[in-house]
Amino acid sequence: MSRGGPGYGDPVGDVRRAGRSLLLVTVLALASCASQDGSGNAFPGGAVPDYQLGGAYEPPADVGVVVRDASDEPAEGIYSICYLNAFQTQPGEERSWLAADLVLEVDGEPVTDPDWPDEYLLDTGTDAKRAAVADRIGTAIDGCADSGFDAVELDNLDSYLRSEGRLTLDDNVMLARTLAERAHDLGLQVGQKNAAEESAALQDAGFDFAVAEQCVEFEECDAYTDVYGEAVLAVEYPEESGLPDPCAVDGRPASTVLRDLELVTPADPGYLYRAC
Repeated sequence: MSRGGPGYGDPVGDVRRAGRSLLLVTVLALASCASQDGSGNAFPGGAVPDYQLGGAYEPPADVGVVVRDASDEPAEGIYSICYLNAFQTQPGEERSWLAADLVLEVDGEPVTDPDWPDEYLLDTGTDAKRAAVADRIGTAIDGCADSGFDAVELDNLDSYLRSEGRLTLDDNVMLARTLAERAHDLGLQVGQKNAAEESAALQDAGFDFAVAEQCVEFEECDAYTDVYGEAVLAVEYPEESGLPDPCAVDGRPASTVLRDLELVTPADPGYLYRAC
C-alpha cells in the first residue's frame, strides 16, 4: 500500500478529507432544506402556462407550467400545480364536511358561495375548526406530493368576503399559514389564488407565487407582480371580460393564458386556449 500521498496516517490528508466531508455534509443539508421548504421547486416565472381544471389533456408543445385538479396526475416533464379548493367544499363533497361540523352556518343554515351554490364555505373561525380543516386539506396536500406535483394552488382564500361577516381575513390567513407550512415540508411551492389586494399579507403567510384570474380585466395585475415578480400565472376568460385582446394589454404578467370559462378539454366545441 502506497503511503506517499495524502492518506492513512497523513495529518494533511486527514485535514483535507475532513474538509471534504464537512463540505459534503453542508451541501446535502442545503439540498435537504431546499427540498423541504419547496425552494428547489420554484415557479418558472415567464413560462407558457395552461390551466386544465376541467380535465387533463396533453399540453401544447411550448407549455412550461400547467395547473390540474388534484384528482388528475401531473403533466409529465412539465412544472405541475395541484389545484385544491382549500376554503370551500368541492361540488358533491359537502356531505362529509357537514357531518364533521366544519361548514360555516348562519342561523342554522350552511353558507354557500353565491356564484357557486354547490360549494359550501368551510368554517375557519376558531382554532379548533382551523385545525380540523387543516388536517383534512393537509391530507389532500400529501396526495398532491405523492402524485408528483411541484406545487399546490389553494383556492377561495377570499371566502371570508362571502361569510356574512362571520369570518375574517385573519381567520383564513392563519389557516393558509398552516397549509403552506405543510406543503413546504413536503417540498411543494404554494400558490395564492386571487385575493389581489391581500398579496403582501399572503406572501408573509408563506405563499410563493400567485394564480390570478382576470387580473387584466380588473386592472389589478400589478397587485400580484409587485409582490411576486414574474411568479404570477394569469388566466383570462375573454368571453366574460369582453376585452378585444387581453394579451395585448400592457403590464399583464409574462405567464398569461386565455381559456374558456368552463375550462373544457380540446375535444369539447367550447374549448379555447391561447398563450399570450
